[in-house]
Amino acid sequence: MIGLKRGTVKLMSHQEEWDKNAKNVIEILFEILKDITVDIQHIGSTAITSIHAKPIIDIVVGVCDLNDILPYVESLKHHDFIYHGEDVVGQMLFVMGDFEKDIRTHHIHVVKWNGTDWNNYVNFRDYLNVYPEKAMVYDNCKQKLAMQFPNDRKNYTAGKKELITQLLKEASRWRAEQ
Repeated sequence: MIGLKRGTVKLMSHQEEWDKNAKNVIEILFEILKDITVDIQHIGSTAITSIHAKPIIDIVVGVCDLNDILPYVESLKHHDFIYHGEDVVGQMLFVMGDFEKDIRTHHIHVVKWNGTDWNNYVNFRDYLNVYPEKAMVYDNCKQKLAMQFPNDRKNYTAGKKELITQLLKEASRWRAEQ
């Protein structure tokens, strides 16, 4: 299953379908954005095999300059990637889903390649895939918050912030030692 009603929280165990779907979407994005893309990666909890995740695929697109994406907004829209602007400072967001039913299936984050956001996304995913005991700490936090806030994504996300900050610091140190 891929997709979740906007604002809700429902966690599922890892699905092979997520990896296959992410790969297909990445191929489409590479085809459309080949002239401006440095790299595209499957990120977020659906890319961490040992934990539960909301069934929304997160993908990060690395570009040299965020403004490079702007001429591609219409082309992306023709492939059902809907532009949501700069949702977080330094990131452009595109969303896929069934908007009539208010369901989101994919979040495409366009960021500066090898910048802080890019490195945080990739390091976090890789660190938790290499260290399952750290992934379990994160998973336990997520499951507790999902039970507490099934219809309140903002509080669910806010509840993870402190742990994510700690894990990002660890992941950054780990990457530097590689």
